[in-house]
Amino acid sequence: MLLQLEPIVAISTPPGEGGIAVIRLSGKDVISLVQKCFNGKELPKQLSHTAHYGKIIDQNGRVIDEVVATLFISPKSYTGEDTVEISCHGGVLVTQAVLETFLKAGARHAEAGEFTYRAFLNGKLELSQAEAVADLIHAKSKKAVEAANKQLSGDLGRLVKNFRQQIIDATAMIELELDFTEEDVEFANRDQLIRLLSEVLTSIQELLDTYEAGRLIKDGVKTVFVGAPNAGKSTLLNTLLGHERAIVTDIAGTTRDTIDADWTHDGILFKLIDTAGLRDTKDLVEAEGVKRSKKAIETADLVVYLKDLSHPFTSLEKLEFEQLKKLTLSPFIIIGTKSDLSENPGAEVTFDLKISAKNGVHIQTLKALIKEKALENKHYDASSLVITSSRHKDALEKTQSHVQQALNMVRMGESGDFLAIDLRSALHHLGTITGEITNEDILDSIFSRFCIGK
Repeated sequence: MLLQLEPIVAISTPPGEGGIAVIRLSGKDVISLVQKCFNGKELPKQLSHTAHYGKIIDQNGRVIDEVVATLFISPKSYTGEDTVEISCHGGVLVTQAVLETFLKAGARHAEAGEFTYRAFLNGKLELSQAEAVADLIHAKSKKAVEAANKQLSGDLGRLVKNFRQQIIDATAMIELELDFTEEDVEFANRDQLIRLLSEVLTSIQELLDTYEAGRLIKDGVKTVFVGAPNAGKSTLLNTLLGHERAIVTDIAGTTRDTIDADWTHDGILFKLIDTAGLRDTKDLVEAEGVKRSKKAIETADLVVYLKDLSHPFTSLEKLEFEQLKKLTLSPFIIIGTKSDLSENPGAEVTFDLKISAKNGVHIQTLKALIKEKALENKHYDASSLVITSSRHKDALEKTQSHVQQALNMVRMGESGDFLAIDLRSALHHLGTITGEITNEDILDSIFSRFCIGK
């Protein structure tokens, strides 16, 4: 039986001026509540998924706005409850006035993510799908949208349920055998159990292998530009963005702090970070900038080291370059800049690419190289499911650990009692992904990410 909780209301469209705004209401007797404020057809007598023109009036009979009310009758709604969406004019004041009219009529202001939370409680969405709704709203790149849509479609839930069923089958064999310990009957074929648990481990590992690529797709690739002063870092940043984001001058040390900017290429978000030029300096502000540059390298997903080809690459500079590489385990590429000028690289070094940001030479090649290096050694297939949530990763790793322990005990001939404990623990952790097993802390953490009205 579907829940019908107290009526809630919220503005579901962004604040500001626009053609229309949408105000969403959901809950028990919500259609009758709207009717109190609606001058038009009798909404409780209308069919689901129908739209009706009318006027919103306040308690004094004053017209607030002309609107269209769209009905979604339980269970055929997003929340599973009776739901009404009011499309009104998009001005800030008129939208707020319509909202306040419904609040005075008895609705409660919805909390962040409460509509989706009710959809989860009513079984309209699994917990992993609810999380995908938030990911879809916050997505900043095409690939992030695609990854969220795959999860929203239930691909992850189906895969987790398959894992659960395999483990349930193994647990059933073990526990059935435990019920007949006195008869010395073996229902659990050890070879079959080993094959089954090994297959589960392999499948879970394949999914875990996608996490690093999924994390980058969801959060963006933190790409740090480093190099000596006037190596062309700011110029390259501006070239990739297509507009002047960083100040560019011939004066060394112009960039004193890190400058961040989002750049999307081939559907992937890159968080570009222009850093202060690396050199010894007595200027306290510039020295702090250099310190921050090195810290940015330590947390980078990709480091792009830029070297001005018109100046010699000295032994000291190369030593510093080698020291910088040791600050990160992430991909590290070296780019020669200002290739339009006469080249004088000095100390021998192998460049991944030589460019001229000023003249656009090899910029397209650089874009492709940045993407290639960012996803290097990452298990990424654009057509396949990737996990993007650290919560899911943690649950899968814990599941994997318990399944591995159970497998080890099967091979050692241990008692089924211990096997069953680990297999039940594995089922528990898998259940936290889909919401079959959950607690208030997990739910609060997940739905706190949502905006009001969703």
